[in-house]
Amino acid sequence: MELEKKILSLIEQDAKLKPETMAVMLDESIETINGVLAKLENDKIILGYNTIINWERLGANGVTAMIEVKVTPEREVGFNSIAERIYRFPEVSSVYLMSGTYDLSVVVNAKSLKEIASFVSYKLSTLHEVQSTVTHFILKRYKQDGVIFEDPNEEKRLVVSP
Repeated sequence: MELEKKILSLIEQDAKLKPETMAVMLDESIETINGVLAKLENDKIILGYNTIINWERLGANGVTAMIEVKVTPEREVGFNSIAERIYRFPEVSSVYLMSGTYDLSVVVNAKSLKEIASFVSYKLSTLHEVQSTVTHFILKRYKQDGVIFEDPNEEKRLVVSP
């Protein structure tokens, strides 16, 4: 269990880390590392390996919104059934059960504000269990999953000299 936690901690920081490198770092054999990784994947502890991309640097103009959703939970299944219906929409990247005024937080990616408005109007709000929504648009990402998008020490202003 301790080795599993060490491996998970390493790949959480760098998903590109090779098993050979982990073996050296943890003083274990490559076979042991590969076996633990295979077990973690089979047990659905490792669900995927993600890359964080700064699309703005490539000039991409997508839109991300966080939508707070108040729903009526269903008898016997609570929020699970409606959350499942929502996360199956292709525009949805994340769904979280929340405490507070709203029950679910839904993260949606689209090409434009109009597409997000259409998603909320024609897909999300038409679900019988949905009582109300509040949509927040992401204007700028500063940090995501522990990764800072802009170096605060990077000089951005032009030097003015007399």
